[in-house]
Amino acid sequence: MTATVHHLGNRPEPSLDPMIRLVAADLNQVNAVILERMQSEVALIPELAGHLIAGGGKRMRPMLTLASSRLLDYQGTRQFKLAAAVEFIHTATLLHDDVVDGSGLRRGKRTANIIWGNPASVLVGDFLFSRSFELMVEDGSLKVLKILSHASNIIAEGEVNQLSAQRQVETGEDRYLDIISAKTAALFAAACKISAVVAERDEETEWALESYGRNLGIAFQLVDDAIDYAETSETMGKDQGDDFRDGKVTLPVILAYARGSETDRAFWRAAMSGERQSDEDLAHARRLLTSTEALHDTIERARHYGQKAIDALGPFPASRAKAAMAEAVEFAVARAY
Repeated sequence: MTATVHHLGNRPEPSLDPMIRLVAADLNQVNAVILERMQSEVALIPELAGHLIAGGGKRMRPMLTLASSRLLDYQGTRQFKLAAAVEFIHTATLLHDDVVDGSGLRRGKRTANIIWGNPASVLVGDFLFSRSFELMVEDGSLKVLKILSHASNIIAEGEVNQLSAQRQVETGEDRYLDIISAKTAALFAAACKISAVVAERDEETEWALESYGRNLGIAFQLVDDAIDYAETSETMGKDQGDDFRDGKVTLPVILAYARGSETDRAFWRAAMSGERQSDEDLAHARRLLTSTEALHDTIERARHYGQKAIDALGPFPASRAKAAMAEAVEFAVARAY
């Protein structure tokens, strides 16, 4: 069968719906595993974990594991527990991130650390990490365990790297890309790659799916960092201007700082150090990001990585799964518009 060529921007209104429909039945199986494995005799654990897991997220990462399994026509059931493990890793990192960032809102709901406090959030995050490793061990594949445990390690390194770069306005684009490749793209990549392992495909297939996931993850985070400066938080599911007020030096800021006048740079130094955080300061930041085309170019970079993700699907024959995975990339980038 001749492979279909996809190009970013072919669809006027890309949607995640094709992927959601593709994996709907499988995701029910995954959700059953998640519900079962987040239980504990310690009542606070399922209460706090359930608050975040049921908080309206799209389950993007486990859906990638399921969609990749469909792409490879895998007929087994191992992907269900592994997709749940992926979601537990992601949820654990969110709990820890909200504590580090002091976040008060996620997906329109109060964060767990605001409701139950930082110690409980950190410890339940640890519980979910340990549950994820139990699920990996139950799968029995040392290769799968290696992929997911390595991804967990890379994510932690990325978070520490981001913390050490916080408020450092001189942070370069290369370091920024290292950070988002680790803290976001690593789990996207692993979520896809493990499907090739359970389907017993060759290394070329593993790396094609790893490339798809990694580049999608980078594009996804670039868009997230751009829409943090959007006029409304509805598309973000978090507080408006969180990154700005947390002093996170993301690509829009890096580009605007590099392109700005000395007066503009002085503003960015003050803003990232926490001295300029009012609504008026955020509005001024938006104006600088627009006038320097920093937001525009951030989205263009997202489109570049999105196209690389779509290109990675090239070796696979045309199928419903391939089309859904390609459109998921377009959806990830289109969130910025």
